[in-house]
Order: sequence, then structure tokens, then C-alpha cells
Amino acid sequence: MRRVTTLAAAAGIALSTAAVAAPVKAGFYVIRYDNTGICQVWDQSLTFKPLRWPSDYKVIGKPVATFAAAAAIQQKMREHHRCTI
Repeated sequence: MRRVTTLAAAAGIALSTAAVAAPVKAGFYVIRYDNTGICQVWDQSLTFKPLRWPSDYKVIGKPVATFAAAAAIQQKMREHHRCTI
């Protein structure tokens, strides 16, 4: 019985270290809705896409690693009057 417990503990530790060592690929990007001009920061780690109703959207630029970087892109677009909100 001790062998099974030891084996299970070792397997659990090995799996948890492998999960921590894997890099996080999630990022953020800015989307702009067509008919309203509203820009929004979207998180790629969400399992669903933004709603395309009542208007369609376009992804602006490339994904960035942090929310702060995506918010800075959104702010620049507001300053250049490419986003309404």
C-alpha cells in the first residue's frame, strides 16, 4: 500500500511541475465594432468569441502579452479618433 501512495504522490508532483513549466500563451487584443466604433480589449484565454451581433467587429493589431499593453493601444486609438469609447 505504501508503494501505491508513494507512486501516486510522485506522479502528482511530476504533473504539477510540468503544468507550471508550460508557458502561458494567452494574450490580449483590441477589437473595434464596425457600426459603433467602440473599441474593447479582449482576452484570448476566454473560451468564447465576442458577440458579432448587432454589429461585426475587426481585430486591431496583433495580440499583446498584457492587459496594460492592450489598454495602451486602445488609448492611442481614442486619441487618434479611431475609437468612440
